Amino acid sequence: MSTLTRVFGICIFALGGINLAAQESQQTMLIHAGTLLAIPGEAPQSRKSIIIRGDRIASIVDGYVDPASLDGEVQLVDLSDKFVLPGLIDMHVHLLSEITPTSRNDALYVTTSMQAMRGFHFADITLRAGFTTVRDLGGEPEAIYALRDAINQGIVSGPTIIAAGSSLAATGGHGDVDGYKPELLKLWTPETICDGPYECRKATREAVKFGADWIKITATGGVLSDTATGLGQQLTDDELREIITTAHSLGIKVAAHAHGADGVNAALRAGIDSIEHGTFLDQESITLFKQTGAYLVPTLLPGIRLPESMEGNPFFTDAIKAKGYAAGAAASRNIAAAYRAGVNIAFGTDSAVTPHGLNGEEFALMVRIGFSEMDAIYAATISAAALLSYSDQIGSIELGKLADIIATDGSPLSDITELEHVSTVIKHGRLIK
Repeated sequence: MSTLTRVFGICIFALGGINLAAQESQQTMLIHAGTLLAIPGEAPQSRKSIIIRGDRIASIVDGYVDPASLDGEVQLVDLSDKFVLPGLIDMHVHLLSEITPTSRNDALYVTTSMQAMRGFHFADITLRAGFTTVRDLGGEPEAIYALRDAINQGIVSGPTIIAAGSSLAATGGHGDVDGYKPELLKLWTPETICDGPYECRKATREAVKFGADWIKITATGGVLSDTATGLGQQLTDDELREIITTAHSLGIKVAAHAHGADGVNAALRAGIDSIEHGTFLDQESITLFKQTGAYLVPTLLPGIRLPESMEGNPFFTDAIKAKGYAAGAAASRNIAAAYRAGVNIAFGTDSAVTPHGLNGEEFALMVRIGFSEMDAIYAATISAAALLSYSDQIGSIELGKLADIIATDGSPLSDITELEHVSTVIKHGRLIK
């Protein structure tokens, strides 16, 4: 059994946890859905009833079922004037933090415990925005694993979290600590920094040992590193192959932060499962995506919002600003080319770089560069669930699946910005909002 399956198994075993007593008695929730997009990619249907028992979808029937016709206690959720669809999945978030003008000083003052507290706050915001599952790709391991497990056990409310912990990165590369005096650089260097295939093999195994559900690597430089080291390949080909081979041998998938085309292509040739950002991908990248079946997680939001917010914010040094402007200018064109070519695409935002809770703004950016509204929704449901290897549990509203359901006032197939204003959120059969 893979770690990913185990995590969802814990979540299922916990039965959503927060309303455990009610779920143990199999309380019934009845939803009257005015318009239901049960399976993104297929046509929506009108006037449907969804019957939920515990945390699972028990049946979907035509028309509006009378609550009195069902046995036991029934909670009616009247969405007869709403558009109902599956809970959304964000495949790239960082729940423990959010960029502010004081972010660079946070390392001096914010404890691991406080990171977890902040993470709980951001997780709640994210869930209420309609995202019932997220993949957290880089955060202090103890804090993010504690938050993940607390949600699974029903101690706190939040989306189901698939967590990577600290990124595997090369010494001096994106993912290593930078911008501080040497004493602090030595003190704060993450344990997942590795050089050469043998070190990277060990780092991969240790990441899994301590709780990683996915492995996150930084194949290239990054915009937010306070160094002028560019956005090209940083982990070498042999390091990439060793990390991916080792992770796969343990049943764990690997995501690669990758901006430059050289790093994107090297990671794809090494067998990566998903490329994050893909800012400067080229025609060779597209060919490799199609050959390998790997997924692209575009994260368009930072490319749009960062250039709007960098000037006057002390967090953004000259080195960061130079990379930010270059990446923002290239991302839309290259992601659009990948979409037109039929590359597998899963939804992601890189939230923390942009504010949590605004995840839904990514949809409009996808549509702006050429995605159809349905394809943008598909990327955040069916496609994301497939990348997580959990299509039998989430991503659509079907018999036996987890009852992760949201609703909007209007149809996002007509106006995708409806997904920026989710009016109803149900996670694991529990009404959140």
